[in-house]
Amino acid sequence: MLYYGLLNLEVLEKAKIKIINEVMKMGSKNTVYLTQEGLDDLKKELDNLINVRRPENIQAIKEARSLGDLSENAEYDAARNEQAQIEGRIQQLEKMLENVSIITEVTTDKVGIGNTVSIKYVDDDEEDEYKIVGSQEADPFESKISNESPIAQALFDHKVGDIVTVESPNGSYEVEIVDIR
Repeated sequence: MLYYGLLNLEVLEKAKIKIINEVMKMGSKNTVYLTQEGLDDLKKELDNLINVRRPENIQAIKEARSLGDLSENAEYDAARNEQAQIEGRIQQLEKMLENVSIITEVTTDKVGIGNTVSIKYVDDDEEDEYKIVGSQEADPFESKISNESPIAQALFDHKVGDIVTVESPNGSYEVEIVDIR
């Protein structure tokens, strides 16, 4: 059964390396664009991870250790895996917060990050409204799209009345900017 324990340690180490690589890829040059609400949410998540989830996880590891042989202890393996995820997310959030740029000034003459944009699809006259936010806040179910998305990229620096071509993975289409707020 020692092999089983080593296998789990190997999986844990691979997970740690993956998380560390993701954090390193972020680098110091990657600006994270957030609204004040998004910044507050990240700070709350970080606080919860550090002050609630981490201590709970430490307690779970202690309890699992007390059960005996660690090489055959599934609870211990699960707690260690959770620890890797918690610590990786803490590192990721700290790195994001180091590189954050708060979206404060929003102009309504041209489309940019922080704007809410109403568009009309030229092909079928259907209208949609999107808020352009940083990639960390994007949530299509709330009509928040990433500044890195094809549609946001196509809309940037355009004005009301402009017709722009959106190059998406499914092909290109045209939209007209109806309103910018």
